[in-house]
Amino acid sequence: MGFILVAFSTSLPELCVAIIAAIQQESIGVAIGNVLGSNIVNICLILGICLLIMTLKSSNNVKILPSMAKEEIGNLYFGLFVASIIPLTLLYIGYASQFIGIVLIGIFVFYVYQLSRIRAVKEESASGEERQRMSRYTFLTLLGAAGVVISAYFIVDSASYIAGIIGIPPVVIGATIVALGTSLPELATSVNSVQRRHLDLALGNIVGSCFINITCILGVTLIASTLRVNMSAFSNLVMFSLITNLFFWYFLSSERISWREGAVLLFMYFVFLVTSFGGYRV
Repeated sequence: MGFILVAFSTSLPELCVAIIAAIQQESIGVAIGNVLGSNIVNICLILGICLLIMTLKSSNNVKILPSMAKEEIGNLYFGLFVASIIPLTLLYIGYASQFIGIVLIGIFVFYVYQLSRIRAVKEESASGEERQRMSRYTFLTLLGAAGVVISAYFIVDSASYIAGIIGIPPVVIGATIVALGTSLPELATSVNSVQRRHLDLALGNIVGSCFINITCILGVTLIASTLRVNMSAFSNLVMFSLITNLFFWYFLSSERISWREGAVLLFMYFVFLVTSFGGYRV
């Protein structure tokens, strides 16, 4: 649920920003910066906050993989692997095109299909009261989606304008300000899950969002854009994202965490912000 359903829902802002930025062509840097920057926000900022909340609620170290099946743990590792290896591969190739976008979408569709095959869905009939609320929930869903799309348009337009005025590259704006804004749904969902002691749902949401960003959203961005993107412009983002994923991988393998791990991730996000803006003068 966290890896696909919740993660895809909370990744809707990134998807809308990616499509609008790719269509505008000159804002492609905002789109790709947002994809890579959102993964850094997910791992460093959101996971760091979640780990601190969990450990502060408990006097002892927290078991980071609470009663999760091997299959579910494998999903987390696979999502981290994909989120790490694809940007690194694109950096090695040197460019990204529409064909690569189609390949990324194919990876996303294939893995979602594999997940649907291995899951035994428990069928439960909805009560009459729940069925009566269906139209209201559907309306709220469509209204929320429309709000996200409209907001995404203004985010891209404003980000490009700010980047041009203060002289900071659009990729930096996309990886910091835009990425933080579009990651607020992941932050709210993950913190709420941790407060209810569902760390597994928060982990699935965070890793699933990273996986969806790199496959589905980056794929849609490349397909919507007619430009051949030079990936060397994103080398710093790719390497920092890889480092954060390796830290998270190490924390997962240790299985138990304390407040120190959360503090390390938050410090890494602070370093990311300093290095991103430190080389530019307004």
